[in-house]
Order: sequence, then structure tokens, then C-alpha cells
Amino acid sequence: MKKFLFIATLFLIVAGIIPLAAQSMTGANEGLYSVTISLEKIYPYRKGYVVKYRKGMTQTVDAYLPIDWFHGTGAKADLILLGSGTDWPHLTVFYKDGEFSHVRLYVRKERTHETWGDVPLNVDIDDRFENVEDIRLEF
Repeated sequence: MKKFLFIATLFLIVAGIIPLAAQSMTGANEGLYSVTISLEKIYPYRKGYVVKYRKGMTQTVDAYLPIDWFHGTGAKADLILLGSGTDWPHLTVFYKDGEFSHVRLYVRKERTHETWGDVPLNVDIDDRFENVEDIRLEF
């Protein structure tokens, strides 16, 4: 009888803890949503990455991702290398409670892929990477 009572009590404790743990885990991602866009071109630059994406049917827009975002413990960006296959490079921007949270840049590993480009050496776009705090996507 004592064994049954002990097992029943243990079961009730475990059954009560599981929902509490599940609630605390979902609270961290509450209010988090993402927007994913396909990229036309990715330009590596000494200060970061310039990503070109389509706005509507006829226009393209540039977004500037500073290199500092990709390093450190509080990194705002992740660079994810895609292998060969059908995955097209894309950018996923995460927002938490309506504010920019972080970004993931998915690019092809091989630099010979058509989405990789080069910024000409005589072009200076350093100022475009200064004071960039977030990404505001245009559609």
C-alpha cells in the first residue's frame, strides 16, 4: 500500500510539473515572428554584407548587415551556409513584440553561385554600415 501511495504521489508531482515547464518554455518565444525574403544578390564587403532583394515586381532594395552583428555573445545575425541543392539564398528577419530582434542570412557555400557578387574596389559604402541598429524591410 505504501508503495502504491508513493508511486501515485510521484506521478501526480510529475504530471503537475510538465505543464509548468511547457508554459515557461513557450514564454521565451512569445511575441516572436519572422519574415523571410528571397535574395537576388549578396555582396560581401569589409564592413559587412549588402543583400539585394526584390520590392514588388520591378524594383530591388539593398539592406546592410554590419559585420559586428555576426560576432560576439549578443550577436544580432547568423550566417548559415547552404550546400549544393535547390535551396535559394534568403534572409529571415525575426521580430519580438514588433521590434527587430535578430536576422539569419542563408547563403550558398560556393562563392561561384550566381547570387554572390562583388563590390568594386573603387566604391566606398562604409557610411551605409554606420549606426545600423535594425532592418526595415520594404515591400
